[in-house]
Amino acid sequence: MGSWLEGKILADKIKEEVKQQAMQYKDTHGKVPGLVAVLVGENKSSQVYVRSKEKACQALGLFSEVQHYPSDTPPAILLEKIDELNRREEVDGILVQLPLPPHIDPQKIICAVSPDKDVDGLHPFSLGTILMNRVGFRPCTPLGVVELLKYNKIPIEGRDVVVVGRSILVGKSLAAMLTNENGTVTICHSKTRDLDKVCARADILIAAMGKAVFVKPEFVKPGAVVIDVGINSVSDPVKVKEYFGDDVKRQQDLQAKGYTLVGDVHPAAFERAGAMTPVPGGVGPLTIAMLMRNTLEAFKRRKGL
Repeated sequence: MGSWLEGKILADKIKEEVKQQAMQYKDTHGKVPGLVAVLVGENKSSQVYVRSKEKACQALGLFSEVQHYPSDTPPAILLEKIDELNRREEVDGILVQLPLPPHIDPQKIICAVSPDKDVDGLHPFSLGTILMNRVGFRPCTPLGVVELLKYNKIPIEGRDVVVVGRSILVGKSLAAMLTNENGTVTICHSKTRDLDKVCARADILIAAMGKAVFVKPEFVKPGAVVIDVGINSVSDPVKVKEYFGDDVKRQQDLQAKGYTLVGDVHPAAFERAGAMTPVPGGVGPLTIAMLMRNTLEAFKRRKGL
């Protein structure tokens, strides 16, 4: 059994740094970084995410705004609104909350965001800077993972790294970023043969496929670092007991909320890992912290600071 890699301490440190710099620029330049979130439709999870980002901006002294559009908004109208945000001087970062309604092509909308305001790091230009290992915005969750490893002095260079999941949002982006850090990276997915054996050779194992407890304890090499990016809800009492045993907090979650959260990694993998991120409280807090830092960086670059 190893140790827990909790993200909150690092997230709080990063947010405090952003707050202090934002205050400094307000005093010296009379301006603060500004973030606008674009929300389309009534997806409850998206609404929760956007509110949390708005609250983070307010707590750190950043300008924030939410533009909420009906789910039947035509793509052309949304593109017009993105163009307006690109031209607004007080807006440094534009965040298009995903998923979008089915009739809207998310890539077309993301590509419409000006690269210098792409604080989510999902524009093709931003993704290209990762592959070229040049300065640019990085997607917030992968950036949080890399920062968490560095903060805990976990070496990446020369290590065997396995990333399970190939989404642009996390898997592919993170694999490229870890390659830039000189890790030897393997990307796995649903078609990977002998997945358990591939994972079991990893010094650093990262699960980011969005499937609850997909990574079993036998996937983990004893002493490996395990980063669990997944967040899944489980409401079946039998499953909760299977995953967490008699954990009192999980039972309290189940009674109070009707569910508890579990990652893509089976909780029992902690018994084999050298270090592992908890769910919740591991990577999650860092995602918003990185968004705040990206917004500050966008402000500084646009103002030439």
